[in-house]
Amino acid sequence: MIIRSRREFLRDSLRTVSALGAASVLAKFGEMNALAASPGGYQALVCIYLAGGNDGHNMVIPVSTAQQNYALYAQGRKALALPQNSLHLIMNGTDSYGLHPSMPEIQALYNQGKAAVLANVGNLVTPIDRTGYQGSNRTVVPSSLFSHSDQSSQWQSAIPNGIAQSGWGGRLADLAQSQNSGAIFPPVTSINGCGIFCAGQQTFPATVPPPYQGSTSITGMATLNGIQNAPSTATGMQQLLTFDNGLQLVQAGNGVLSRGNDYANTLTGLLQTSTLTTPFPANNPLAAQLQTVANVMSVRNNLGLSRQIFFCEIGGFDTHGQQKETQLVLLKLVSQAVAAFYQATLEMGIDQNVTTFTASEFGRTLTPSGNDGSDHAWGSHHFIVGGGVQGGKIYGTFPSLVPGNNYDANMRGTLIPTTGISQYGATLARWFGVDAAHLPTVFPNITNFPTATLGFLG
Repeated sequence: MIIRSRREFLRDSLRTVSALGAASVLAKFGEMNALAASPGGYQALVCIYLAGGNDGHNMVIPVSTAQQNYALYAQGRKALALPQNSLHLIMNGTDSYGLHPSMPEIQALYNQGKAAVLANVGNLVTPIDRTGYQGSNRTVVPSSLFSHSDQSSQWQSAIPNGIAQSGWGGRLADLAQSQNSGAIFPPVTSINGCGIFCAGQQTFPATVPPPYQGSTSITGMATLNGIQNAPSTATGMQQLLTFDNGLQLVQAGNGVLSRGNDYANTLTGLLQTSTLTTPFPANNPLAAQLQTVANVMSVRNNLGLSRQIFFCEIGGFDTHGQQKETQLVLLKLVSQAVAAFYQATLEMGIDQNVTTFTASEFGRTLTPSGNDGSDHAWGSHHFIVGGGVQGGKIYGTFPSLVPGNNYDANMRGTLIPTTGISQYGATLARWFGVDAAHLPTVFPNITNFPTATLGFLG
């Protein structure tokens, strides 16, 4: 790749290796070579984080079910209600639901059995209802509910009541080390803005940003060798990295940067051989990220990886105002990008081996805030997409939309989740190859739930 300026190089080189350094400092070097439930073949998980707290109420809408209908939804949503004739119909058995008007591609994947919905999932220490939430035992309630930063960390760590030093994506990679024993590249890759999710106790992530807007390069990963019109800067950086100044902390930092540069050189060279032809939507930041994921996957054999985890992020979902207009744009970007990425996995012949799933720090209130927005809430709905998904179905318990019901925390449609993140992640983890005995290593609270896995993956 050609870096256009020293500033761009420094920015991206820090992005590329910062996660390496942070995770290595946090690492607890111990033996965790867990035997996988299914040790053979390639498998990858792709997390799409909808930053800001996506409103699931307008993403999956009951139309006609045994317990509720569109009229009940419209009564609760008031000015935020979407017209029924604008929704994309999906079925869950004999019950009918509608997807947001901007998501016809997700509707098509759902109807093909390649996508599923997980209803009302969120941060939980243990299953609770409104009585438990309002009770005196606060240890059963996640800490700092409705806070963006706290809930994002809790989502990514799956530790809702404590301080985490690693994320569940990183801990999954720890347990998959035996499958990646010959790898020449990290198993966890952040494409944009990965927080604690990517940090393991033994493994560390690499950051591979998508290409610059307007660039024809297929990777945005920065290297020391790619500084154009500044050869002296590259030479000077190399000399600094190899100079032994006797300071262990500085030497460790130099080692992190050198490893990052080696990874960048390796990946950049391999990606030039990629023959992936699937078109991705233009002017779509999430599509650019997922195209980068697909390109990295296309050279997985050269990298020696049979287990990979990716993290992508698209922001803007903190919709205190102009929610309908904002979601109209953002959910279109998500739907089109996910559909293109699924087609890329079909082209590579790995659609059965790649599972894409959405996440967001929390949902939003059913009752509007003012006339055109909603406030921070708790549970929300998410999508799982892939050839291995038992699709065309809604999993979990779809919540009642009657204000003040037993799973409404505060009379505003603040849904108490009926499915925990630990269960969501554990289902993905079992498919990824983690045996049941090691699920508590990744999800410390999983034993608090009556069902560890949810069935949306075979």
